[in-house]
Amino acid sequence: MSTVTEIKEAIDRLTPQEYCELMSVLHPFEDDDWDRQMKADVAAGKFVAMNEKAERCGAVASGG
Repeated sequence: MSTVTEIKEAIDRLTPQEYCELMSVLHPFEDDDWDRQMKADVAAGKFVAMNEKAERCGAVASGG
């Protein structure tokens, strides 16, 4: 088996979080205006209520 084939198979076994981490290493990009605004909104707590509601509804896994 070739190394490339082994790498492709390993990528297929990654969790979604691991895949995102790998993509951020392979395809880095600078924040644009949208990214900066989202980070500012998160830091200001603008999504706390929405996240809490989603957790109560079972839409997302709570903390971890």
